[in-house]
Amino acid sequence: MNVSKMALQTPHQGELVRTAGDPLGVAKAAMLMVHGRGASAEDILSLAEQLDVAGFAYFAPQASNNTWYPNSFLSPISDNEPWLSSALAFMEEVMATISKAGIAPENSMILGFSQGACLTLEYAIRHVQRYGGLIGLSGALIGPDTMLRDYSGTLAGTPVFLGCSDVDFHVPKERVDGAAAVLGRLGGDVTERLYPNMAHTVNQDEIDFIRRMMQSVLAGI
Repeated sequence: MNVSKMALQTPHQGELVRTAGDPLGVAKAAMLMVHGRGASAEDILSLAEQLDVAGFAYFAPQASNNTWYPNSFLSPISDNEPWLSSALAFMEEVMATISKAGIAPENSMILGFSQGACLTLEYAIRHVQRYGGLIGLSGALIGPDTMLRDYSGTLAGTPVFLGCSDVDFHVPKERVDGAAAVLGRLGGDVTERLYPNMAHTVNQDEIDFIRRMMQSVLAGI
């Protein structure tokens, strides 16, 4: 596992990006993996071992104090600043590094779990383009229910997978439904799966679906 530093704005300034899989220059595709609150880059990178798809370079940025933003994702956007903007800038910096290495966005996937899933989906609707895939595991879009979701651009058929428990303590299933609707309106090819009585975790069905998404990206290169 390699470690590098990215130049960022505070409060995530100076945090590390951990990597795994094929090195840039060799990898055919890339995946940006975003950990949840209280977790770490190493934690989310362990999922890459379960996915076990050759040809990918994996990048996992580390949040300051293991938290991307301090309050609930249901809070007003302003309540989570400047941490939210800093976290999104961190993701943009990593995506730029991947792009500069010659891996196009349509061959790059973004995956997040829990708070990281919320951040992943928020990044996607603020940077609308064709990606290799977007994966939100136990997460939804950031902001209150009343927030206007009037975004422009198109995801141009980007495969999107949203998986969550139907009784998740942190993520109401209605918010997952709402995220699916927004991403669909932006041109995403959305698959949403709500698992009965599942804990706040990742299950084998989700891993299998993501693996197929990854294989599809490689097949198209």
